[in-house]
Amino acid sequence: MTNLLNRSARQWCLVGSVFCIAMLAFALVLQYGFGLEPCPLCTFQRVAVLAALVPLIIGALHNPRGWGGSLYGLLALIGAGAGIFLAGRHVWLQHLPADQVPSCGPGLDYMMEVLPLKSVISTVLSSSGECADIKGSFLGVSLPAWTLVGFVVLALITIGLILSALKRQRLNVSA
Repeated sequence: MTNLLNRSARQWCLVGSVFCIAMLAFALVLQYGFGLEPCPLCTFQRVAVLAALVPLIIGALHNPRGWGGSLYGLLALIGAGAGIFLAGRHVWLQHLPADQVPSCGPGLDYMMEVLPLKSVISTVLSSSGECADIKGSFLGVSLPAWTLVGFVVLALITIGLILSALKRQRLNVSA
């Protein structure tokens, strides 16, 4: 474990960036290669991956030496945390009994055209019955559950970045 914490901020950010790009690429393969259209929660999860990817790419280019690695890690962790919340909600919806599934709302494209963003987010999180349908699974686990696992791994990568940066900062202060 301590050997992992000796990695530079650039190395952590590159690993996180590659992981985010792999998650997005897999989502696009499922959509365009296999015809699985994303539900509104799936779309929001893609945005969460992008929210984690941006600070990781910037961190990889910048390669901060001090507290900057912690900052990039924290920003990416916010994206990963949002993804964990969204994917967790998606898995929860899929495990509800049929009579407790919320009604389906209007399509995401329509909502984005006529509603303010705050209302769109609220509507997707509260009435996304179409997200309860299990459209695909791998090894008996639904795709949103795999996405949840992916976000947990991404969160662990960002926590590794933060701990590594804090360790390097502590060593520089004591030297």
